[in-house]
Amino acid sequence: MEHFSYIRSFNSLFNEYYKQFVHFATGYVKEVETAEDFVSEAFTQYWENKESLASTTYPQAYILTIIKNKCLNYLQHQKIHQRVSAELKEHSEWILQTKISTLEACDPEFIFSTELQQIIDETLNKLPQKTRKIFFLNRIHGYTYKEIAEITNMSQKAIEYHISKALHQLRFSLSDFLLFILILVL
Repeated sequence: MEHFSYIRSFNSLFNEYYKQFVHFATGYVKEVETAEDFVSEAFTQYWENKESLASTTYPQAYILTIIKNKCLNYLQHQKIHQRVSAELKEHSEWILQTKISTLEACDPEFIFSTELQQIIDETLNKLPQKTRKIFFLNRIHGYTYKEIAEITNMSQKAIEYHISKALHQLRFSLSDFLLFILILVL
């Protein structure tokens, strides 16, 4: 009999407060379906925990507290989502502006000039002989790292190291022009 009493009082509580609680939650989350989910979850949580609650607990206050916390969590998640979206948009705008700026500053005549070729030649000539040879085998003659390793009796890791070293020096020497060159190569 006591079980039916619980069910009747729960149904009465549900019927009396459900719409009010949905209205309350909708005022914060602005989505009726989400608000209804929160309210339903709160009533379910109350039903599951009703026997362990203190006798002085007001069911309406208990349920509303759960709804309030669900709304807070939802809004905090939305805030994080908006901040991340704004940061992504800001980053995207920065990339776009960088592309515009580099295109505006691009001087095709300089890219194909003897001055640029001279910078490349000087940088490559400053490399150790073994690094320069490996770089030329790869970039000029088109050999793979594996083929170069066989030709030079070195490991592929050593070949990777020498190529990386040469590219690092070129990047450093051409840092002002690297973006233009990458655009042309790609």
